[in-house]
Amino acid sequence: MSAVANAIAGSLIERNGALVGYLPVGFPDLATSVDAAVALVENGVDVLELGLPYSDPVMDGPVIQAATLTALQGGFRLQHGFEAVHAIRERVDAPVLVMTYYNPVLQYGVDRFAADLAAAGGAGLITPDLIPDEAAEWLAASDAHHLDRVFLTAPTSTDERLRTAARLSRGFVYAVSTMGITGARSDVDAAARVLVERLRTAGVEYTAVGLGISSADQVRDVLGYADGAIVGSALVKALADGGVPAVARVAAELAAGTLRAE
Repeated sequence: MSAVANAIAGSLIERNGALVGYLPVGFPDLATSVDAAVALVENGVDVLELGLPYSDPVMDGPVIQAATLTALQGGFRLQHGFEAVHAIRERVDAPVLVMTYYNPVLQYGVDRFAADLAAAGGAGLITPDLIPDEAAEWLAASDAHHLDRVFLTAPTSTDERLRTAARLSRGFVYAVSTMGITGARSDVDAAARVLVERLRTAGVEYTAVGLGISSADQVRDVLGYADGAIVGSALVKALADGGVPAVARVAAELAAGTLRAE
């Protein structure tokens, strides 16, 4: 059974859907990044998306790029990612997905990476630059170690690509709400609604929308048509500006958007 899918299913029973929260490992330092991730769960985040800092984060906006650069300059190593997952899972029960570009996984060894992630208590991977058609080795490793795999889709994805993502993803399919890089925006692109509708037609079980969500109202709007809302830059900015107390407060504010009206 998919831990992530179970968390989303539970959120749909109790509330309007799931809140997925992103933070990078090692920002501003390893211990604080663990505390911040725990604070997200304690304040309403259903699924954690833990980013591995990477030297060429082509999809990330300036807030996340600055945070990952700080982590790399502070000595982040890949092993710290597994350590962070283990430390978080010792303190909270929410599933932890690791978001990583695929090159570090290849360099580490795909099956070895999967084995170490599973041993740390991780739920699976979000791989923004890996398409399902080229993921045979990761598909095999994730099956062998019972890990979820989240592939990205975009408004420009073909119907065939959406069907493939729906069939091969486990946990949820990540619907990118707008083309470009991550970052909080005043409006979540209306293309997200159409993309989710296309994914439903393609047979998706659960889909979550990311890129640009930064308020409880946007979370509520997204959960009107999707199963999950993914927030990254707004949480990273809160951590950068005000530390763990600030990121806890912002998480709680965002989580209010998952509640059903009385």
